[in-house]
Amino acid sequence: MTTPAPRLRIESLAKHYGEPPDRVAVFRDVSFEVAAGEFVAIVGESGVGKSTLLNCVAGLDHWDAGRIVVDGTDLGTLDADARALWRRRRVGFVFQAFHVLPHLDVAQNVALPLMLLGEADAAARQARVQEMLRVVGLDGLGARLPQQLSGGQLQRVAIARALVHRPTLLLADEPTGNLDPTTAARVMDVLAAEARSQGAALVLVTHSESAAGRADRVVHLTALGAH
Repeated sequence: MTTPAPRLRIESLAKHYGEPPDRVAVFRDVSFEVAAGEFVAIVGESGVGKSTLLNCVAGLDHWDAGRIVVDGTDLGTLDADARALWRRRRVGFVFQAFHVLPHLDVAQNVALPLMLLGEADAAARQARVQEMLRVVGLDGLGARLPQQLSGGQLQRVAIARALVHRPTLLLADEPTGNLDPTTAARVMDVLAAEARSQGAALVLVTHSESAAGRADRVVHLTALGAH
């Protein structure tokens, strides 16, 4: 039986800051794979480049060597416009700081990826948004503004927005860093369950041992690479 290709493949990735002779490695020789529906956590001390690595995987930052391949697409071969379009279609990103738009209500915030992709059927768009609000436990709160929600609710808005367009790659940067343990556990349950049900590759950057403990695998990042 043929083993399916990994959803995400990172090969000998490296990134540096500065120019010789003062060039400093953020990370180098980072290699790992993530299958569809798999949950991988990236851990390591502050300053080793975990968030920078995640930004590279999203095509938001540049790297100096190595390859990032998502579903057969080598990100290094895409120009800035093609990379932005790929990211819009394929990537869901959950930020620690939520990044919801304060002038839009909850449903409008969640609907943003669908609108950017040109989902013209308003009824289908609304149905998908309501489905995601139900999944993350915010059913009935679609008309509220962000300032009317708690931190845990805002993080679940961010998760619903990241998942609404059914991305194949789901990235999360310290999504539970500002949450109490009970709310953090609930957020991680939703994130992992939805990634698996949608067949997305989930890559989580975290300092939380409990969050990392939920992962299928843990990648330890150091200034010299990953293991």
